[in-house]
Amino acid sequence: MSLARVHNFSVSLDGFATGEGLSREAPFGHAGERLHQWMFATRWWHERSGDAGGTSGADDVFVRRFEPGIGAEIMGAGKYGYPGWHEDPEWKGWWGPNPPFHTPTFVLTRHTRPPLAMEGGTTFHFLDASPADALKTARAAAGGKDVRIGGGATVIREFLAARLIDHLHVVVVPIVLGRGVRLWDGLEGLERDYAVDTVTTSSGVTHLTFERTAR
Repeated sequence: MSLARVHNFSVSLDGFATGEGLSREAPFGHAGERLHQWMFATRWWHERSGDAGGTSGADDVFVRRFEPGIGAEIMGAGKYGYPGWHEDPEWKGWWGPNPPFHTPTFVLTRHTRPPLAMEGGTTFHFLDASPADALKTARAAAGGKDVRIGGGATVIREFLAARLIDHLHVVVVPIVLGRGVRLWDGLEGLERDYAVDTVTTSSGVTHLTFERTAR
């Protein structure tokens, strides 16, 4: 069976994956872009942005694991758009006409709408389903490849609580946010189901990888 994977998911030292006060103008609230500066510095990011340069160390190695072997993505409504996006029939996500997913992408929302085909192979499907049912649907669309659980924190936490995540990559960024949406709440003892490894890089972040051992 294909795996359910999480990649490049950044949290603060106090466990917040996004800040408070999310809006169309502030997708990560008061956190701004501080959780993702490590990624913006990599060669991978520079290549995707059409720029030269960027770092080529461990951060770059980790971030490049985002795409290979992925056949579908699941994300929450909060990743797809700002609070209230469902009231805007013209909203097509944050990423412009060619989103970076290039696969069927399932948006978990109570406000369903018809599928939305974008450039580059991404089609957004709006699904009102439990984590288990959403994963079953995404696996059917993934053509035997793995399914990426893209976030946000609430969605990943629900999939972890249901023991549906096979590979989890969390990046701990050395900032303190103090408020927002936390990842780890309610997941006491999660580590018992996983082999956990850590890598700290010169950028100051720590990459945590969880590989599921109990099924």
